[in-house]
Amino acid sequence: MLTVAMPKGRIFEEAVELLRKADYTLPPEFAESRKLVIEVPEENMRFILAKPMDVVTYVEHGVADLGIAGKDVMMEEERDVYELLDLKISKCHLAVAGLPGVRMNQIAPRVATKYPNIASSYFREQGEQVEIIRLNGSIELAPLIGLADRIVDIVSTGRTLKENGLVEFEKIADVTSRLIVNPVSYRMKDEAIDRLVERLSAVIPQ
Repeated sequence: MLTVAMPKGRIFEEAVELLRKADYTLPPEFAESRKLVIEVPEENMRFILAKPMDVVTYVEHGVADLGIAGKDVMMEEERDVYELLDLKISKCHLAVAGLPGVRMNQIAPRVATKYPNIASSYFREQGEQVEIIRLNGSIELAPLIGLADRIVDIVSTGRTLKENGLVEFEKIADVTSRLIVNPVSYRMKDEAIDRLVERLSAVIPQ
């Protein structure tokens, strides 16, 4: 049995649609289920529903053979997993944003984000020394209340930024969801995993 860790929310919905296009028989109530572990015996598969940041942890530690994770998580976490396939779903990008017309504080510039590694690496490459403030939610709030000069966050439509009076300054990287695998699982279950990759590859939008 293959165990696949999947994040809840938009990625989950798009991934389920992709699996169905690849002729995997998933129960109709699959997307509506409140269960955290869903078994699909007819496909010899089991799905673990997790928070996006936890998917990579489950795969790295081998409790899941495979996982579906955003490239943003892969860049931030740098875990011991293999990236097998760009599923080209849940497209968005990482960007630097802030209040229009507000310059970075030259003495003690601060950047709020839930991606501290990506943010510090990006600003270091720009030759800028910044203080990183890690937040877990409502990153857009930081410039509004004076906590930070800039934020680094995921931008999908840009609507949330606009509604909060923020603008995008720089794009850091494009982000899509990837199929990742535990290195040991890839050796032990290579045939089943290669078959899954083949079926998904045939239906991934170009």
